[in-house]
Amino acid sequence: MTKTETGTGPAATSLEELERRATARRDRPSYGHDALIACDRLVRIFTTDGVEVQALQGLDLLVKEGELMALVGASGSGKSTLMNVLAGLDVPTAGAARVAGCDLVAMDAKARLRYRREIVGFVWQQTARNLLPYLTAAQNVALPMQLRGRSKRKAERAEELLAMLDIADARDRRPHQLSGGQQQRVAIAVALANNPAVLLADEPTGELDSATGEQVFAAFRRANDELGTTIVIVTHDQAVASEVRRTVAIRDGRTSSEVLRRTEVDEQGQESLVAREYAMLDRAGRLQLPAEYTQALGMEHRVALELEQDHIGIWPDDAER
Repeated sequence: MTKTETGTGPAATSLEELERRATARRDRPSYGHDALIACDRLVRIFTTDGVEVQALQGLDLLVKEGELMALVGASGSGKSTLMNVLAGLDVPTAGAARVAGCDLVAMDAKARLRYRREIVGFVWQQTARNLLPYLTAAQNVALPMQLRGRSKRKAERAEELLAMLDIADARDRRPHQLSGGQQQRVAIAVALANNPAVLLADEPTGELDSATGEQVFAAFRRANDELGTTIVIVTHDQAVASEVRRTVAIRDGRTSSEVLRRTEVDEQGQESLVAREYAMLDRAGRLQLPAEYTQALGMEHRVALELEQDHIGIWPDDAER
């Protein structure tokens, strides 16, 4: 009998290794299994006048429950398209997206309507889109609960939310009687009315001055701290982006970089906020290097790579030198 027949030769070893790897793949947790929001190789293609435009090009994103984070990016980067997908207002062309256990690709129209009413809250940049002009602040907040069939505590819940966001004195005023900042805080209360798992906000401070914008962001922070609501904010406002613990940048339809902030205490007991920027490695192994880095070193078209023991070296291509 040969070594292969006894199970000790190269062929048997290879078969055992293949079986081990297959078992490891089956046992490996699925991508984003512990995240509240999981986007896996998300693609969204729009067709206009016969021309296809890829707004999202295989985007990956994970958001944990209870996070307060910001999405930033240039106009046309894909961040608003991503928000529309997460809000249930748009459907991906390909890839996967799950929010609080809801499959955003497979949902039918009825499930999508329930998702928008119960799972996700949304705050628009334009204050006029958030509130009905003929209802008072308290009535606007109570309306989502009434539409969901939760009318027993709607008045009490509305009062609680308005008080939490420091606008209880505006309960009987209609939107035209409120300042822009007050309108946005009422809009946040409306979005929180049905206790959503996720609150999304698209440029919520874009039409406000810096002082008023700070008040609105404080309302988001209070909702995150006191209710535990997961909040994702799209913003161009650097003041808002720098106030959250995590800022994700989107470029060309993919997540490109991420800034994480943490508080450190030195030997004298003094606290300081430390920020560090990371490049994002997507599921296909693609990496977007910051433009200022590649331009400084004259990197174009291709780069040289070298695998070291604890890192990967990246250099400008010197093949023709």
